[in-house]
Amino acid sequence: MHIDCCWVATDMHVAICIVGFCNAEQIRQCVDALSESDHADFEIVICENGGADAHARLQSALPPVLAGGQPVAVLLAPGNIGYAGGVNACISAAPDAGAWWVVNPDTAPAPSAMRELLARLALGDCDAVGGTLHYADGTVQGYGGRWHGWMARAESLGKGTRMADRVNPAEVEPKLDYLLGASMLLGRRFVEVNGLMREDYFLYAEEVEWCLRAKRRGLRLGLAPAARILHGQGGTTGSADPIARRPRLPIYLDERNKLNVVRDTTPARLPVAACAAFVLIVLRYVRRGAWRQAGYALSGWAAGLRNARDFPPWMR
Repeated sequence: MHIDCCWVATDMHVAICIVGFCNAEQIRQCVDALSESDHADFEIVICENGGADAHARLQSALPPVLAGGQPVAVLLAPGNIGYAGGVNACISAAPDAGAWWVVNPDTAPAPSAMRELLARLALGDCDAVGGTLHYADGTVQGYGGRWHGWMARAESLGKGTRMADRVNPAEVEPKLDYLLGASMLLGRRFVEVNGLMREDYFLYAEEVEWCLRAKRRGLRLGLAPAARILHGQGGTTGSADPIARRPRLPIYLDERNKLNVVRDTTPARLPVAACAAFVLIVLRYVRRGAWRQAGYALSGWAAGLRNARDFPPWMR
């Protein structure tokens, strides 16, 4: 079937999905960037996980309608339902969208980013699209990721390169196992065939499992390198802090959920992956003298062995 890329990119209605947690100012800056988009047919749906007071602050920080006429809806989650739960709530609140664009609140997409993502989706040979996530200094965070199931580890493709470097999507796309969760454009077929995110992950690695599940079901991932999204990685959770100052939550959940990805996708690999993950924790934290962080990682690793899920018990 022939698809007119220009028509689809111009006329497709997009629901932009943002999950917040007591970070109204950060979300306001993200919405300001989105308001400059040169694709105008969109709405913004935000799920606030931080409770009623945070919801009220976020509502007061944002207009109900952008200057271009795009509506902004702010949902109040029934408690902290995690990143996956928040994404699912946003998607469910906009069931008639032609596509859903999941973006982190600590991102600032370029004005052309949404149009570039839609143009790639419109080619018809993929069901979800990622772009170029980058830092303020022009360093690339990644174009997407490759999953190493035997080691329970994720690898960001293109990490550390420069935005000025040329990238050929035809070379990157065959390596894509997952899209980076800070920016994922999802076509309707992706959601209808694959279902929603697994909420028992709560936070971290849920996009890896989601995309691996999608690929097993015959869905395809694409890359639009010209879609540039500035990312202040870890702006909400502290995951980008220096390793010896990194807080418990991102370390614990990262280690726990990577083992859960192995269990959910290739369970026969779990014994080997658990051993490899243990060694990598020692190399990453103990070797650098980050003893407290090593403890956080090992507790997450042990929780992954136990198949622990959902909200971390020590946060209750």
